[in-house]
Amino acid sequence: MIPSKRRFATAMAAAALAIGFGGAHAQAALDNVMKAKKIVIAIPTDFPPYGFVGVDLKPQGLDIDMANYIGAKLGVPVELVPVTSANRIPYLQTNKAHLVISTLGKNPEREKVIDFTVAYSPFFQAVFAPKSLNVKSFADLAGKSVAVTRGAIEDQELTKVAPPKADIKRFEDNNATVSAFVSGQTQVIATGASVAGNMMQRNPQLGAEYKLLLKDSPNFIGVAKGEDKLRLKVNEIIVAGKKAGDIDKMAQKWLGRPAGTLPE
Repeated sequence: MIPSKRRFATAMAAAALAIGFGGAHAQAALDNVMKAKKIVIAIPTDFPPYGFVGVDLKPQGLDIDMANYIGAKLGVPVELVPVTSANRIPYLQTNKAHLVISTLGKNPEREKVIDFTVAYSPFFQAVFAPKSLNVKSFADLAGKSVAVTRGAIEDQELTKVAPPKADIKRFEDNNATVSAFVSGQTQVIATGASVAGNMMQRNPQLGAEYKLLLKDSPNFIGVAKGEDKLRLKVNEIIVAGKKAGDIDKMAQKWLGRPAGTLPE
């Protein structure tokens, strides 16, 4: 065989080998996790209450608890890898993480490049107020001042359900909305779970709590495309966790409300 043909044959053999490894890898993640006795999970550290750095400089939050829960059910230690919204999906695609648990919503575009488990937690817009304030239905907002960010999803949803006598005060961004509530300009705030979680973490003296749901948008766990064995195993863990009440307890701890019914 002449050198050029030899190089071509070698290249083709290498390509075939690579394809073979790719096919094997498509179902290898769970086996690799169990052999290595470690699972690598990408998590957020800048998105309370789902993931943030605590005073002990360690990650904490709902997504971190979920990651550790899955590791415990698999019987392996968890290596937590901080990610951002921009790089969390690439971490799956480049095998830097076995799972992404980072407030990941499911949509058709993302489904083209990664797979998803069943939902594990709610992500929602809601009404929050001090525990001492009686707000058990939207009718109770009558005569009360409510801070909301102009044009946000929560503004749209609140407008649909608020009684005519609710005093809705609209602000230009989340910071202004939160500032109005924290400073006492309004009695109530309508905002997203992450904004509320951050606000309550920084201002525990407010005694704020979840009151009413405006809109629910659940979170899913991301899995590399084709890793069905791992995806189905994680699904088993989540479904069993829902039945046992563990998923509800996690949501209650970090979001102030149970997870409730989530899509499977």
